[in-house]
Amino acid sequence: MNKKETLEIRKQFTNENCAITRICGCYVDAEKQIRTQLKEAFLSLPEEEIFKYYEIFRKTLSGTLGKNLLNMDFPLAQEMPDGTQAWLLKLLKSRLTDDILLEEFYEKIIQNYAYGENYYIILIHAAYDIPRKAEDGMEMFDASDDTYEYLLCSICPVKLSKAGLCYNAEKNSIEDRIRDWLVEAPDAGFLFPAFNDRNTDLHSMLYYTRNPEILQPALMEEFFGCATPLSAKGQKETFQELLTETLGEACDYETIINIHENLNELIEEKKDLPEPPTLTKPEVKNLLLQSGAPEQIMEEFETHFDNTVGEKTEFLATNLTNPRSLEVRTPDVIVKVSPEKAALVETRVIDGRSYLMIQIDDHVEVNGIAIRPIG
Repeated sequence: MNKKETLEIRKQFTNENCAITRICGCYVDAEKQIRTQLKEAFLSLPEEEIFKYYEIFRKTLSGTLGKNLLNMDFPLAQEMPDGTQAWLLKLLKSRLTDDILLEEFYEKIIQNYAYGENYYIILIHAAYDIPRKAEDGMEMFDASDDTYEYLLCSICPVKLSKAGLCYNAEKNSIEDRIRDWLVEAPDAGFLFPAFNDRNTDLHSMLYYTRNPEILQPALMEEFFGCATPLSAKGQKETFQELLTETLGEACDYETIINIHENLNELIEEKKDLPEPPTLTKPEVKNLLLQSGAPEQIMEEFETHFDNTVGEKTEFLATNLTNPRSLEVRTPDVIVKVSPEKAALVETRVIDGRSYLMIQIDDHVEVNGIAIRPIG
């Protein structure tokens, strides 16, 4: 799913556009015991609760694609009758009215979700009549041929509110505040099936994580039957390892600067596209050659890529570089510079020793204090 498709589903979480038919949930304590359950027609809930649920659902479809929101494809084996995708499809078709399937769903989450405190599992079913789009891109809400039925799950921590003082209006006094168990924003969740090309894609799903570095591999592999993708940090570290292995002695300052400049240019060129740019094996190879990597060392690139990354792995360009800052680090000194000013820093060898040289103009400060120009 891309940004526009994700936004289209998020827009449903209002009273005007609501397509939710049913909501179910269970509260799980720190000992992994179910304490209470919820099963309701969604619009039968009190209005104040409905708006709070809308906020949770919008959060479950928010964040950056490739970091917080991950597109995941089901392996073919999981689409067999005894596979995880087939089981989720059965749950979808039940429209959350089958108590046995719901109990099984909760148990699967509890067994595979690694969290040592209380949390609230929320599951909704919705049926969205997909409006056609006119040639000018306007939605035609009175013309719909397809319905997108989906499940959205949000897993929210439940934590005790902080101790403190409060004002009691009835007694007109300041007193100790009653501590409550509060449902917080979701830590994880998923949308099944995916909404690709503005229609149902049973072969894919969208996974949400609030922390891009906590992907819950057991949930992904055991519950969904999908391979755990590299996190944003994992992609960056793997890319760095690939550059080190491939470039070897040619891994110098100028080549690395060129690689990051070319990555930033690619991100800028495609910033208005609905999907962030990705780099496959041939595109990474082309990036290195374009950035000055010697052709003779690139003969072993494909071997390095397959061994370090995996033949079919794709990198998200936005995970590989920081367009706002370039960092040069030594054991004792860290230099940060904006990427467009990278030319101010260069490497030199003077009297047999390596130096980082920084071009200085008129103004220099040390701990906020301006010093006289260096003569």
